[in-house]
Amino acid sequence: MPPSHARCHHASVLGALQGFSTIAAVISVGFVLAHVGVLGMEARNILADLAFFVASPALLLVVLSKAPVSAVLSWGLVVAAGGALLVMAIAAAIAHWRWGMGLGETVLAALCSGYVNSGNLGLPIALYVLGDITYAAPVLLLQLLVLTPVSMTVLDSQLPFAKPGVMSRVAGLLRNPITVGALIGLVLSVTGRQLPSALLDPITLIGNLAVPCMLIAFGVALRLGQRPGKDLGRVATLSGLKLVGQPVIAASLGAALGLRGHELFAVVVMAALPTAQNIFTYSLRYDRGVYLTRDTIFVTTLASAPVILVAALVFGGA
Repeated sequence: MPPSHARCHHASVLGALQGFSTIAAVISVGFVLAHVGVLGMEARNILADLAFFVASPALLLVVLSKAPVSAVLSWGLVVAAGGALLVMAIAAAIAHWRWGMGLGETVLAALCSGYVNSGNLGLPIALYVLGDITYAAPVLLLQLLVLTPVSMTVLDSQLPFAKPGVMSRVAGLLRNPITVGALIGLVLSVTGRQLPSALLDPITLIGNLAVPCMLIAFGVALRLGQRPGKDLGRVATLSGLKLVGQPVIAASLGAALGLRGHELFAVVVMAALPTAQNIFTYSLRYDRGVYLTRDTIFVTTLASAPVILVAALVFGGA
């Protein structure tokens, strides 16, 4: 192997390990705090609500306001959209027709299979493995501006107090804090405006709570919730779609569109990211598929590390 390729492989492997070790460390904090009795299931719910209603909207506003929208208009967006939508459609069909799940559970099963951890893992992976954080932008914006609003609209419609009709769905979308934060961030990005520091600084500080809250709540759920292992077949199916199906689709679409070398490597790595932790936050919020989402996130987070390392070895030196 040429020296330059060896260095690329080395950097890719180290970058992937660094991103995963950071996430594992914070999840472990939640696990230990639950084990010694500092945090309980009520604390898990409080952390999840704090992330959903306050911290995540603030984080999305800040991230999207600074995101280079021009970076989204690339073949990477086409590959990300095609891979996510196809694998989510497969998961939804299995969940509905084979497992007999309701609409809310079906949506969450689909998200488990195709909604990647593009934020707190995807951004460092893009930086350390791919060498450019903008590789995460197409996936990040696709999820925040398309997949999240659509899924939130469907999930909101399943709440007990939801009203029927298109206008109620639109109103519910505009009341959803996740969607509102994303839309404000997009408007700021497109217009090139920035909030004054007197507003941006506290919003940024609050947004920085989002990822730790999600991960600590996840660690608490691993320690105090139902033991992983139930519905193993369903977890394995969704995890397989996520870790094998989505990267294979991304590689095929990317190659068909003429992507080669590092560009093809980038779309494969982004597709191989594990299921996002915020899907667990959504499952808690809507009380649908809580343990299925938790276990799928757990499995994909562990298993995606070797998948990404293999991708780094196969494509990283290209």
